[in-house]
Amino acid sequence: MGSKWIETPYGQFSADFCVDRLFNLCDANQGIQTGPFGSQLHQEDYVQIGTPIITVEHLGENRILHANTPKVSDDDRNRLSRYRLNKGDIVFSRVGSVDRRALVREKEEGWLFSGRCLRVRPDPKKIDSQFLSYFFGLPAFKEHIRAIAVGATMPSLNTSLLSEIAVPHPSNIDEQRAIAHILGTLDDKIELGRKQNETLEAMARALFKAWFVDFEPVRAKIEGRWQRGQSLPGLSAHLYDIFPDRLVDSELGEIPEGWDVVALGELVETVKGRSYKSEELVESDTALVTLKSFARGGGYRPDGLKPFAGTYKVEQVVHPGEVVVACTDVTQAAEVIGRPAIVRRSTRYQRLVASLDTLIVRPKDSRITRAFLYFLGGTEAFVSHTYAHTTGTTVLHLGRDAVPSFTFARPPAQLVQKFDALAASVLERIQATEQESETLAQLRDTLLPKLISGALRIKDAEAFLQERGL
Repeated sequence: MGSKWIETPYGQFSADFCVDRLFNLCDANQGIQTGPFGSQLHQEDYVQIGTPIITVEHLGENRILHANTPKVSDDDRNRLSRYRLNKGDIVFSRVGSVDRRALVREKEEGWLFSGRCLRVRPDPKKIDSQFLSYFFGLPAFKEHIRAIAVGATMPSLNTSLLSEIAVPHPSNIDEQRAIAHILGTLDDKIELGRKQNETLEAMARALFKAWFVDFEPVRAKIEGRWQRGQSLPGLSAHLYDIFPDRLVDSELGEIPEGWDVVALGELVETVKGRSYKSEELVESDTALVTLKSFARGGGYRPDGLKPFAGTYKVEQVVHPGEVVVACTDVTQAAEVIGRPAIVRRSTRYQRLVASLDTLIVRPKDSRITRAFLYFLGGTEAFVSHTYAHTTGTTVLHLGRDAVPSFTFARPPAQLVQKFDALAASVLERIQATEQESETLAQLRDTLLPKLISGALRIKDAEAFLQERGL
């Protein structure tokens, strides 16, 4: 390619790009900084309401994850003000998965970052922070940062290593912003789909809770809040007739009359996933559903799949729509162990196999469905029960009898089927949105190295997206 290209540790970049060390592109006073040391911040300092702190666990794919962030008081926030985050900062994982980073957006302005993170504060006069964050997302850059991290057992970054990183970039900051805008538009569409799916699932979850946990239709009858010809959300008058008008005592407390208390093991079968070796994780048309396939708090993450070329049993194959439960957890707040997910269809792999960290839970009785099982697994009672059946400290493990021994009030099959019909339509919409998001992510990942390196120019990228209606 001759003089049209410059060689870097991350591949070839356009010869008309500038190359600067990262420290030269950052704020002169607070360019690259490590989070507070353990002596400055302790877990007992956390409060229920206060300023959130970003930890490694909250670094998503170039976005800050907001769920279950620890918080500190106003006094501690002021004491730790030098660790304050501004819009445009980029937060790196300092230990472990050192290639993880996230761009700080307006909604995270004023939050803090923990000692397990590093903050990069770009100088907006020299480089666009969103462009820089996409540069950090280059697969070749991620490979490089993992290679230079120090420590064999626990790789780690430090300010010196990051400071010396060479950053190729267009000299024109407007060109940087245009590149970031193209990639950001795709990410924004993915994020919008994620929020829509959260709303849809929350609606289905609220309906499940009203019918099968709080027994709201039964209480409405008891308290005279319902009369025939009227209806509460989600139920026709005909379906209300199926709910009794009394609650009776049981080993679980009050439950609707006529419902029985059963152990989940009577209605489902469980299949433990397959253990694997690192040499089996090679490109294949088969992938493992792993611990990373579970979102914090439950739910499915398609980016957690790992290509797999080993052998497996037929029963360990996971089909789209099946329910799996996490058997292991390494999060400090136990946000994954015992949580369910519904596996989605993959556009990349022909078949999916459960890994050892995954338990497949299959209905074996017509009186329970996958959708009912999934939302039952998201209830506080199920989460508390499975947590009580875990062992371990740093790494949690789910007991073999955790899922089968869970008991609940089983409603009539007619109600289960009605809920399944409502929930299935919601889950189908979620599946469609996730497939669209997966396509957008693949498109972004295709454009990213070409745009960031200058191999694809902005006008060509814009035309490419217009042809696809984006």
